[in-house]
Amino acid sequence: MDKTTKNVKNTTRASRETEGREKETRRKPWAPPSALDAPEPPEGYHHRWIRHEVRGQPDTKNMSAKIREGYEPVRADEYPEFESPVVEDGKHAGCIGVGGLILARIPEETVKEREDHFKIRTEGQMDAVDNDLFRDGTHPSMSVHKPNRQTRVTMGGTRKADEK
Repeated sequence: MDKTTKNVKNTTRASRETEGREKETRRKPWAPPSALDAPEPPEGYHHRWIRHEVRGQPDTKNMSAKIREGYEPVRADEYPEFESPVVEDGKHAGCIGVGGLILARIPEETVKEREDHFKIRTEGQMDAVDNDLFRDGTHPSMSVHKPNRQTRVTMGGTRKADEK
């Protein structure tokens, strides 16, 4: 057998992957359908459903507030591969929408800034509560321990741990 015949045999031989192994595809398990499925947002954005109407009446107050926050409605033609219900008429015609809700996107950095804002506000409110609770002059029987912030209610009798 000469070299050229040997080379031809090697190039026509099927690879081991295709020979006896079929591609394993996992079946996706059944899940109840969701009316609020949404396409994957573009890189750097976050999708959220926002209310644009209540009982068939436009909710302009909510929509204008969300737009001022940085949300923008998502148009169905931006996602041609995604099967979705579309708002037929009105100001938001052509946007992805279902049951009085419209899909909207917002930059992730705006979401982070919003979370930081409300975290600071919450901390300020908790500081105000702490200052009120722990100021001088509170009765010793009304003590609250700052790290725990938990209460316990007992309904008479003693606990088993207290009996020992």
